[in-house]
Parts: sequence; C-alpha cells; structure tokens
Amino acid sequence: MTVPNKIILVGNPNVGKSVIFGLLTNKYVTVSNYPGTTVEISYADMTLDGKKYLIVDTPGVNSLIPMSEDEKVTRDIFLKEKPFTVVQVADTKNIRRSLLVTLQIAEMGLPLILVLNMEDEARDIGITIDTEQLKTITGSEAVSTIAPQKKGIKELKTALSRPAVPTIKVRYDRIIEEYIEKISALLPQFSISRRSLSTMILAGDESLKEWLITNLNTEIIKRIEALRDECQAKMKEPISLLINRCRLDVAEEITLKVLKKIPAEGGRLLSFIGRMSMHPLWGIPLLLLVLFGLYEFVGIFGAGTLVGFFEEIIFGKYINPMATKVIQLLIPVGFLREMFVGEYGLITVALTYAIAIILPITATFFIAFALLEDSGYLPRLAIMSNRIFNIMGLNGKAVLPMVLGLGCGTMAVMTSRILETKRERIITTFLLALAVPCSAQLGVILGMLGALSFKATLVWSGSVLSTILFSGYLASKVIRGERTEFFLEIPPIRKPNLTNIIIKTLGRIEWYLKEAVPLFILGTFILFILHKLNLLHILESIASPVIVNLLGLPEQTTAAFILGFLRRDYGAAGLFAMAEKGLLTPLQSVVSLVTITLFIPCLANFFMIVKERGIKTALGIVAIVFPTAFLGGGILNLILKALDVNFK
Repeated sequence: MTVPNKIILVGNPNVGKSVIFGLLTNKYVTVSNYPGTTVEISYADMTLDGKKYLIVDTPGVNSLIPMSEDEKVTRDIFLKEKPFTVVQVADTKNIRRSLLVTLQIAEMGLPLILVLNMEDEARDIGITIDTEQLKTITGSEAVSTIAPQKKGIKELKTALSRPAVPTIKVRYDRIIEEYIEKISALLPQFSISRRSLSTMILAGDESLKEWLITNLNTEIIKRIEALRDECQAKMKEPISLLINRCRLDVAEEITLKVLKKIPAEGGRLLSFIGRMSMHPLWGIPLLLLVLFGLYEFVGIFGAGTLVGFFEEIIFGKYINPMATKVIQLLIPVGFLREMFVGEYGLITVALTYAIAIILPITATFFIAFALLEDSGYLPRLAIMSNRIFNIMGLNGKAVLPMVLGLGCGTMAVMTSRILETKRERIITTFLLALAVPCSAQLGVILGMLGALSFKATLVWSGSVLSTILFSGYLASKVIRGERTEFFLEIPPIRKPNLTNIIIKTLGRIEWYLKEAVPLFILGTFILFILHKLNLLHILESIASPVIVNLLGLPEQTTAAFILGFLRRDYGAAGLFAMAEKGLLTPLQSVVSLVTITLFIPCLANFFMIVKERGIKTALGIVAIVFPTAFLGGGILNLILKALDVNFK
C-alpha cells in the first residue's frame, strides 16, 4: 500500500489554516475568528492530478521553539517525519510576524509554499504584498488568497505540484555560527536540517530534551550541552534573544521590500467598533449589550417561544399522544410500556427533554456563539477581562477556553493547551469544571431565568461569577508555578460570514444529536430502573439532609442532580421541567440553578480532564467542586431567605 505524501499546514494562530484545510480536503473543522481553535491535529486526504496527499492541520504557532503545548505539538511533527511540502498560511496584514515562522521552516530545509491569506482585510487597511518580489527573496512559492471566498485556492493547488525549499538564510553572530557548526557535526541526519536542530539547542529549547535522549546516546548529549554552555559563556546576552533578534531583523528587512501602502478601501465602521470594543470605558456598555442580546435571543426567544412551540404543540399535542397510543397498541407488557411512555419514559421524558426542551435552546445558543466568534469579538473580550483574570493568577488569554466552555466543556479543557504554563492550565481546568456551564446547560438556565425576572438572572450570574473569582484566587495561592505575560494577536472585527454561521451551527447540532441525545436516553433509563427498584426514593431520602435542609429544595430534585453526574444539561432540564410544573418556587429555582451550575463536570468532561491533567488532578478537582456546589447553593439559600428576597 502506497503511503500518501504529507502536506503540513502551519501558521500563526487565527490566520485561516482550518479554512484552507477545509477547502483543500472538503472536510470541515471548527473555524473561528480567535486563536486556539485547532488544538489537536486534523488529518484528511486530498487527490490532486491523480495523486493522493494527506493534509495535516496543526495548532497555531508563533515560533517553532515551543512556548506552549500546542506549539510543541506542531514542532514535533517536523521532528518525526519529513513532509512533501509545508504550506504556511500567513496573515497578509501582519506579514512580518508570519515571516518569523517562514525563516524557521527555511532553516529546517523543508519545501515551502507561503499562502498570504486575508488579502481583502489587508486592502481594507491599505496594505498589499508584492508576491513576486517575495518569491524572489525567499526562493519559495507564494500565493495570495481570500479563503472564505475561495479566491486563490486554484492557484494554491497548482503551486502544490512545484514546492521549493526556500533559499533565504539567517546569519547569526560569528560565535553562534561557529557553535552551530560544532553541534551540527555531532548530529546524524534527521527529517529537518542539522543547522535547525543546532539552533534550537543553542536557543535553550528544553522541550527537545526528551527527543534528544531518545535519538542520541548519553555521551553525545553531554558534549552538545557542554558546547551550548560554552557558547553562552562567550555571549553577553541570552543566545535565544540574539537568535530571535537576528530573525526579527531579517523579517523586517523583507517586509520593507515587499509591503506597499495603498489608500484604504473601507472597513472604517468595523474598525471603529473594533477599537471601541477594547476601550476601558466604552467596551463595558458594548459587552453589556452583547450579554443582553444573548439573554434575549437564547433565554427569551429560544427557551420561551421555541421551547413552548416544540414542547406544548409538537410533542404535547402530536408526538407524545401518538407514541402513547402506538406503544399501548403494539406492546402488551406493562413494564415495557412504562419504559417508553411512563413517568420516566424514553419517549415521553428522554426525547421530550432532549428535542423539545434542550435542542431549541442549544440551537439558538450555537447561532449566537457562532456570530460572536466569527465576528472577532471574543479576543477583545480577553483584553477586557485581563485584569479580572490576573486576580486568579491567569491572564486574559484564559478567557478563550472559558468562553469555549460555554459551547462544550470537554473541548474547552483541550483548548487550555494554548496557555503557556502547567499552573495556568490546571487553574483554568478547575474553573471550567466548577462554574462554566456548557451551551445546553446554559440555554436551559437562561430559559428558567427568563421565566422569572431580571433580578433572578443577576443573582444567579453574581453568585457564579463571585464563586469563580474567589475559587480562582484561592487556587492561584495554592497551585505553585510561574505566571506569564499577556500576549494575544487581535484580529479585526469582521462581518460574520453567513455560510460559516450555518456550517458551525449545523455541525454543533449534529454533535449534540450524536453525543448528547444517547446519554439522555441512557440517563432516563437509569432513572426508570432506579424508580422500579424503589432505589430512587431511597436516594432521595439519603440526600434529603442536603437537598431539603441545606438547599431548601424538594426531595424530587435529587433525580435532577443524579442525572447531573451523567450530563449537567440533563440535570438542568429536569429542574426546568419541575419549574414548569410549579414544583419549584422562584427562590428554589434560583438556588437549584446556582447549585447545578457549580456541579461536578459531566462524564465526557471528566475523562478529558483525566486525559489532559492526569487522574490525580481530575479526582482532586471533583473532590473540591462537589462540596463547593452544595455549600455555595446552601449559603445562597440562607442569604436569600434571611433577606426575604423574591423574584416576582
């Protein structure tokens, strides 16, 4: 069997790699207008002129000397195998930054095609790039593209048949060059050049140590480390700083030759909105406007109008009555009838919750979330929240996995790889598990709050945010490690692309139907079995001191919290159904929502935490989150009763 040639897509975060990947392979991966979307490697086949290629989409990098886990993932690909060619996707507006990666790929001795994406956005701010001049200087192919409009993709495919190794070289200080040669002489031939490896070693790339131990004997490693230390002793500044400075100088020199300023073509209004969204003063009312819009669209329209239509009319008048008649006609056994259309029926409860209650809310949230991420607003939210995150030992970059957690906590834990240190990743994972509701759960919560009052929304959000801040502050004092400076590339505000919105929403709804609905059915079946064995009543009695006495909730809410172990959104749906039936007072609704929000992560999220942080950290997080949820809900219950707060 012939192994297809590999084409590796690389580039800075947020330059459109995943869009290019989708256009080359016809395979969709999550595409967003903020960094950190691609945190795992995506693969797909492409056939071009009768030849098969394997396209590899990698996490965004600012350097191939890794500063974070996702950069290490990308760098390690080059250490393991030599690609047919590298396709580097660059932001035309910020060519200088992209050239820093170009120079490192050139140093590796790999064939390269440079894709200058976002050409339209560059023109909007008065920038064009002389691609012919760029080709001459670098010695590699260069193509201009506007990926969302599919412009330049044909030229890119043509260029893929003639990749060339760049001829551009960076010359470092005489002493550094001397030691590059000495270290290179000790290295065997690998998939990347000896010069590139030697430069990484001299720059103090600690992430290379494991790879060196695997591929070289101990004596060679000692000699290499001695040469590195000897070279550093001769330099007045850190070698890594000197190497990076040389690359910056070359990138600046190339930029001055190929970048041309032209009259801007437009985008003034969007540019103004982009500036205001990060303003210390005017950014706040804009943020409040966004949150109000989210509340109205998801909480009022999605959870009110759409849920009412699906639950009361589609399921209430047609599907459930028809299913009950059919089941009674076809299934004579009472036990099986009850399993499908009884109090905990797979149709009357599981499908009603999953499709009639959760799906409309989730779908509206997915649409709103897609609009926010495609517009480029989310990185600006990171800027606005940087000071708040500093309280928790983090920086504004941590808001990206937090916001992704509003879509899916499992994906958000994986996305925390974009954070530079282990300490930051652990704190962020803990906060995600503690108090960031996923889209389905948040939708149900907004639906319940929408049926109460705006005061209820303020109490819920205030309780959750204060818990996040206090817990994050404590975690920052307990978890040791270094803090990093805040650096984040801010994309321009863009007009959201309708096609992107539709594809993202449909893709996420498909995920929900495939991943969540089966768990809803399983959860309902577990409840049914517990009910038939009278175990549900026993569990309610056992949990009564906490549920009834501490939280002030009815015993029946125990079932919702039991389901919360499986999926937190299903637990929230149980509370939603109880509130609709009048089984929860407004005060009880608010207390139950705060508790279910702070509840332990769902099983899928838990397993992802185990995968990313280890079983000890995962169990430690659960051991803290579980009592925090009930303690937080209990304290809120006591405060609201003491102050005689009502939500009418």
